[in-house]
Amino acid sequence: MKFICDLSWDTKKMLERIYKQSKHHQTRQRAKCLLLSLKGTPIKELMKIFEVTRKTIYNWFSSWEENKLLGLYDRAGRGRKPKLTKEQEKQVKEWVKEDPKNLKNVQIKIEKEWDYKISKDTIKRIKRTIKKFDMRWKRMKRGLSKSAAAWELEVKLPKIKELKEQDEKGEIDLRYFDEAGWGMRACIPYGWQEKDEPVILKDVEGKRINVIGVMNVRNELYYEQHEKNINSEMIISFIDKFSEKKTVLLMDQATIHTSDKVMEKIEEWKEKNLEIFWLPAYSPKLNLIEILWKFIKYEWVEVSAYESKKSLRNYLTKVLEGFGTEYVINFA
Repeated sequence: MKFICDLSWDTKKMLERIYKQSKHHQTRQRAKCLLLSLKGTPIKELMKIFEVTRKTIYNWFSSWEENKLLGLYDRAGRGRKPKLTKEQEKQVKEWVKEDPKNLKNVQIKIEKEWDYKISKDTIKRIKRTIKKFDMRWKRMKRGLSKSAAAWELEVKLPKIKELKEQDEKGEIDLRYFDEAGWGMRACIPYGWQEKDEPVILKDVEGKRINVIGVMNVRNELYYEQHEKNINSEMIISFIDKFSEKKTVLLMDQATIHTSDKVMEKIEEWKEKNLEIFWLPAYSPKLNLIEILWKFIKYEWVEVSAYESKKSLRNYLTKVLEGFGTEYVINFA
């Protein structure tokens, strides 16, 4: 039996690099086998290390002597040819989806459709083919056909449409409720600037200015400014002050909106002709007042607004007071 000998220093370094870095397992094996043989490792020992036959070791050495580096790699086209074509593999995937519990039925369909005699080994290969489709044999789950959020959207969207129609007819005043905050760290908007003279927005230290507001699509806004963090008591106080005719507030399900203190006020507000309609979870696009907050932060913002706490408060007051006249959003 032959041994590997007389390899140059560069060749040994190359084999070491291939053994450590090649992404092909068989290539790494062959490179390691050559290096061990170079050190005088007996053939029987190599057979045990790599769990292969004497003939395989002989073929590895012969391939190296004949083809050098290329001999470490499998030639294209070697190995068992696939039993199924690409189109047949797609069909097998569909059959597995139809009957995921029993691959035996898939085996029967293959024999019936393409007249293949399927052995146990072929069934194992079919399983490996199915893994290529990123499918695994695992226990199924019991659950609703739709997520809770999807059910909520399906139920509430028609109701929101109905409320909008009542608002258009003047039967109710449909308002969108939310709160937002502005810190002294500027929200960075886009704007036309000189090429070499960018507009710099100053960062000034100071407490946030928070706003609670209710708005309708006619650009009518009722709001309050606060320099403290918004909490449930502030929301209750705000809503208590607001109710002229039958009003429906569309409100998201934030924690401060659904606190026990707020929920205890629901019946009292109903008696005053004010109802809360909870928007579906994770649906900020349904709350139109979110658009107002974005316009204030990015579209209408003045460069001088963030120069100081006073200038920010003046800017917010000007926009909030001028909403519906100087500042208008088309919600159509």
